[in-house]
This record gives sequence, C-alpha cells and structure tokens, in this order.
Amino acid sequence: MVEQKIKLFGICGSPKKGATDYIVQEALMYAKNKFGAETEYFSAMGKQINFCIHCDYCIREKKGCIHNDDMQEVYEKLKWADALIIGTPVYQGMVSGQTKVIMDRCRAIAARDPHFILNKPGAAVAVGGDRTGGQEPSIQAILNFYIINEALPVGGGSFGANLGASFWSKDKGREGAKEDEEGLKSMRKTVNRLMKLALMIKGTKETY
Repeated sequence: MVEQKIKLFGICGSPKKGATDYIVQEALMYAKNKFGAETEYFSAMGKQINFCIHCDYCIREKKGCIHNDDMQEVYEKLKWADALIIGTPVYQGMVSGQTKVIMDRCRAIAARDPHFILNKPGAAVAVGGDRTGGQEPSIQAILNFYIINEALPVGGGSFGANLGASFWSKDKGREGAKEDEEGLKSMRKTVNRLMKLALMIKGTKETY
C-alpha cells in the first residue's frame, strides 16, 4: 500500500505571537517530523475576522458567509485537512474571543456543507497563565465544536493528557510554554493519538 501523508491544519486563536503560537506550531512540527504530516497554519494575529451577526445569510443563500474576510482561508484549509488542531490562550477561564469567533463563523460553511469536517480527527490545545486558569473548560469548548460539526474529538489518553494538551505558561509567554515539560508531554501524547487515528481513517497500515 502506498504510504499516505496526513494533511494537518493548525489554528492559533491568539491575537499575538506568544505561548499559543509556539505551542500550535510545535505540535505541527512534531507531527511533521514523526509522522511525515503535511501541515498548514493559521494565526488569528493581525487577521480581520468579523463576528457572526446571526443574519442567516449563510442559511438562506447557501453561498458561505456575508463577511468577506480572512475566514475564507480557514474555510479552505478546513476542507483541505485530514486532521485538525485548534489552540487557544485562556481568557477569563475560557477560550479567547478570536478562537470563539473562528468557531462561530464555521456556521457559514456548515450551512453550505453540514459534513465539512465529517470524521476528521480534531485535537485541542490550551495555555493559561495560571496552573488551573481554565485550560480544561477551554479544551472542552473546542471539543464541543468538533462534536457539533461531526468531527472526531481526540484527547491524549489517561495520565497526563486526558482531554488534550494543557500548558501553564506562568505568564511568561513563549518562554513559559517552552519550559512546561508536562505541557509538552501532553501535546506529544495528544498529537500521537490524533495522527494515529487520522492514519487509521485514511487506510494506511503504517505504524509508528
């Protein structure tokens, strides 16, 4: 059987180049180096991403969203991908506003194609300045997004990465995330499960 590469799309829902940017890119690099994944990356930093205004244009017209902004890139990459990673910083115990808007705006692509990420494995990464700052509720919000849209939510398994990858930056940004060995371990466990499931679904018998 011909070996098939997994196309992995990573989204960073942070408005700045800090811990979340580092973590998502590190996860993509890990998947590329260990599993030969083909990767694409989208950062919310500096992007124009308008709020969903519940105008129902997407429902009525079935032509996508009324907003013609940088979400068009996200829509294309979601269709392209075999597997997904969404990363968020924790704001007030929950996902960032940018992460929430990206997920909300996927209503437009779902209205056009309800199966746009059907059976695509999806993982979540969250980083907080405090040890228990809201990482798990943030991860669960992303996993809920996958469930609602027929994707397959993936965690890292018992003992360290139950729901996904969780980081404690100690409010030191990128450097804090790099120093969090437990967080990096949770990321690697999560990406391992994500990629193995994606490979299984794609029909390859390759083992890692």
